[in-house]
Amino acid sequence: MTESEFIMTILSKYNQKFLKTTLRIAIPIIIQNAITNLVGMLDNIMVGQVGTNEMSGVSIVNQLIFVYNLMIFGGSAGIGIFTAQFAGKHDQKGLTYTVRLKLAMVLLLTFLGVMVFFNSGDSLIRLWLNGSNSMDDSIATLTAAHQYMLTMLVGLLPFALAQVYSSTLRETGETMIPMMAGLTAIVVNLIGNYILIYGKFGAPQLGVVGAAAATVLSRFVEAAFVILWSHRHARRFPFMKDVFRSFYVPRQLAASILLKSFPLLLNETLWSLGQAALSQQYSTLSLSVIAAFNISSTIANVFNVAFISMGDATAIILGQKLGQLGTTGDKNAVKHDAYRLAVISVVLCIISGSLMALTSLFFPQVYNTTAEIKHTASTLILVSACYMPVHAYMNASYFTLRSGGKTWITFLFDSVFVWVCSIPAAYIFTHYTSMTIVPVYISVLSLDFIKCIIGFLLVRNGNWIHDLTEYVA
Repeated sequence: MTESEFIMTILSKYNQKFLKTTLRIAIPIIIQNAITNLVGMLDNIMVGQVGTNEMSGVSIVNQLIFVYNLMIFGGSAGIGIFTAQFAGKHDQKGLTYTVRLKLAMVLLLTFLGVMVFFNSGDSLIRLWLNGSNSMDDSIATLTAAHQYMLTMLVGLLPFALAQVYSSTLRETGETMIPMMAGLTAIVVNLIGNYILIYGKFGAPQLGVVGAAAATVLSRFVEAAFVILWSHRHARRFPFMKDVFRSFYVPRQLAASILLKSFPLLLNETLWSLGQAALSQQYSTLSLSVIAAFNISSTIANVFNVAFISMGDATAIILGQKLGQLGTTGDKNAVKHDAYRLAVISVVLCIISGSLMALTSLFFPQVYNTTAEIKHTASTLILVSACYMPVHAYMNASYFTLRSGGKTWITFLFDSVFVWVCSIPAAYIFTHYTSMTIVPVYISVLSLDFIKCIIGFLLVRNGNWIHDLTEYVA
């Protein structure tokens, strides 16, 4: 059977059990991410009602905190490759070791993050304020950003701890509890936003500080929920019993995990820094571009949950199957499942992108900002919607390669590409041409077609299919 015939077979015949398994894992993640981003959208709209400068200030800080968030995701996910495979072979001791390593990783990253934001936060924010902006707007934006960031720092640690426990539960097949924890936190965040941003029910009107305070409170709630539930159900998850009995991890296993996870941590760090650098390059065109991107990315985050959640599902499903290779030995089945997961992701994003395109005309109108910013945001939303299936396939390829421990390849595939291709292109377009933001954005996004081709070739090669969980206790 040729490659094209095989892909047509995948498109025409789905294994019903496989599809049900995929949706059982993916749907709770999609629901949690969708509701999280819907509330984030409402949060953003509430801040947007305060003013354009406040909205831009919050957007800049969130771009910086996004770097920290992805470092936590990357550190946890790198170790999580092993967690999923240990879960596939029901190795409780191995699962305990991975949780210990995750905790050590996120504590170190949180300490470093707080130090950087506290000591250098204002300098980083000013990088976005060097475009053609009025002095008054720049000062107002910086003030709002500074206030928002100082409050958000309090929530970094509970966020990190929640990610350790939620990611571990997902990697062992439990996706409902992280979803419930997230939903509980979302309710707290939404109510807190309404009360603290606008000063309802006798509370002070805190504006951007209120938005940050509500987010921090919700992160404490989410962390408490998932941590307490995990330890109260240690009979179902025996590895939780021994997590804090010591911090021992076999040296050979620790070295193997760190060797595989470091490239992923480095990748997520450099990729998120790359996204921040792209945002900064776009901001040199004008401060209004930041506001337009803030609006477009807010609605994009809601619809992007389709391929982001499928990425998580891909890592979990393929990770567990790779952990069972010692029993089944069927590498072709794993490769076939990778193709199926990619097709599901792309189909979901064709649907999701179409729905997102429909919002491009009316969504920007709910913001208290200028007509120019609304028009630019509408166009950016439409462009993002058109490219969503491309990003879906790119994301599926990335998580497939990552599930087999090919973290150095994903590092080259992901963050190195951003820094070598996307950022230089954005710099040239914004500094040496008269192009406006929309054609610049389209030109930069079009480079991602190259990544799709590379991703397809790497997945088809099959060198990523490995069982990584052999270790000496």
